[in-house]
Amino acid sequence: MTDYRTHTCGELNSKNNGENVLLSGWINKKRDHGNLLFIDLRDNYGITQCVIDNKNNLFKNIEKIPLETVVQFEGQVVKREKDTINKELSSGEIEIKIINFKILGTTKELPLPVFSDQEYSEEIRLKYRFLDLRRSKIHKNINLRSKVISFIRKEMENFGFLEYQTPILTSSSPEGARDFLVPSRLNPGKFYALPQAPQQFKQLIMVSGFDKYFQIAPCFRDEDARADRSPGEFYQLDIEMSFVSQKDIFNVVESLLNNIFEKFSTKKILNKKFPKITFFDSMLRYGTDKPDLRNPLEICDLTEIFTRQDVKFEIFKKLVNEGSIVRAITTKKTIGKSRSFFDNIDKWAKQEGSSGLAYFTFEKENNKIFGKGPIGKFFSPEACQEIMKISNAEIGDSIFFSCGKKKDVEKLLCLARNKIAEDLKIINENLFAFCWIVDYPMFETDEKTGKIKFSHNPFSMPQGDINKINFNKPLDIKAYQYDIVCNGIELSSGAIRNHIPELMYKLFEIAGYDKKIVDEKFSGMINALSYGAPPHGGIAPGIDRIIMLLANEKNIREVTMFPLNQNAQDLMMNAPSKVEDNQLKELNINIIKKK
Repeated sequence: MTDYRTHTCGELNSKNNGENVLLSGWINKKRDHGNLLFIDLRDNYGITQCVIDNKNNLFKNIEKIPLETVVQFEGQVVKREKDTINKELSSGEIEIKIINFKILGTTKELPLPVFSDQEYSEEIRLKYRFLDLRRSKIHKNINLRSKVISFIRKEMENFGFLEYQTPILTSSSPEGARDFLVPSRLNPGKFYALPQAPQQFKQLIMVSGFDKYFQIAPCFRDEDARADRSPGEFYQLDIEMSFVSQKDIFNVVESLLNNIFEKFSTKKILNKKFPKITFFDSMLRYGTDKPDLRNPLEICDLTEIFTRQDVKFEIFKKLVNEGSIVRAITTKKTIGKSRSFFDNIDKWAKQEGSSGLAYFTFEKENNKIFGKGPIGKFFSPEACQEIMKISNAEIGDSIFFSCGKKKDVEKLLCLARNKIAEDLKIINENLFAFCWIVDYPMFETDEKTGKIKFSHNPFSMPQGDINKINFNKPLDIKAYQYDIVCNGIELSSGAIRNHIPELMYKLFEIAGYDKKIVDEKFSGMINALSYGAPPHGGIAPGIDRIIMLLANEKNIREVTMFPLNQNAQDLMMNAPSKVEDNQLKELNINIIKKK
């Protein structure tokens, strides 16, 4: 009890019948029935219906109060009649008969309604975010976020982890995304960087002899916005463990995520023991390393089929001879689908910038298998049978083909797999389907420069006996790197770390960094590893993306309290903003205006 309230707006029920109470909150909604005025009073905990009749001297004054005014109501708890009980409210069994009131905070005209969750433009919502956050859905999302983070902390402590804080001002790293830089006043001409992740620090914590670290860590990356990524900053559950292998980290993370998603959602988890899919297999079967396993459709490689003499589809055969690949998606029991279903998929593929998706359906007549559709006539019964064997297709199933460069085919079929599944309505929306993507290649070829670069985390341990690794074939080296994916969303990347300085120098050399650059850019890390480092590894699931999944939201803005807009601007606080000349002078910075 405080001077402003005896109860919250989500607390009262029929057990409080007859009590005199004080409630404080915002006027969420008013309903004037002529002789009676009903007011929904809202606070962080819920809504309570308050009522006053027109015979009361206060009626006209309360009637004039605008929505979102902050008021205090004094009144008596009254049981509602059975047919007026609101089962959607925790306080729905009762209402408050108003005896007195006090205005605690006035309001200007609202730029957007609070009692409704209807869509408004991003500009309005972010400029008036404090009003947007009062709205029911997003208010619940932010409270959910707080509860999940609190739960995570308790779980991590139960697993034997301790939370440590790492620096916000650090050095710039040559790897990863673009840094946010902070000029140093005391060191003219030099800059700090805001951490893209506490990567080096959490490894140094392991080198320092601490065994199990976690942190709800703020991370800063100067990246463009996406639906599942905030521009500027985000939070992750940063984890690191000593004397562990990959499976030990998997066990902790699987237990944690199972516990979180079981507690905060009614959806089922498809596999409590998360399946492990190699990077190579994921790209082949799903066209991406972020597969949505709720979708049963899979991709197969049919390049070899187009080298057969009894396949006469010359367009694809010519492309295959020139180095293209052919991959395909099988759809089950689509024999009864209309021609428009298939043509719409083909039309969609062309809108995505491809030449389309060739297709046919497997049918059988007089014990002979044939393809029915625009290109079915180009395949012999024997070729059709071989395709069915490779693709696990049956009579009545259909198959969509794509031919081209490997990356183009993967990209198109990844999108097509989702498009076809949505059209067929075969994605189970009431599931969480987790998986591990493992065995990432240590290196990849940069498409623009043709040079070798790290494909994932440069601080990762390569797989195999380090004394037998063939460094002359860097693209064959796999790393102990792994991602965790849920419903097609990457929640996290992680790795077993390279704790051997000599090996780190060798791997960085392959990526174009000589010993001098490594010593300069990663001096703290290399120096620390030289004084006895334990084998260690970790991972960092994204808090924002976990909440997105739990809240069933498509945009990260809906689970972030004060997000930036698409141009990385805070419209509410007017950031970034210009600063005074004397501030720039102190920092030895001169702004050069573009012509």
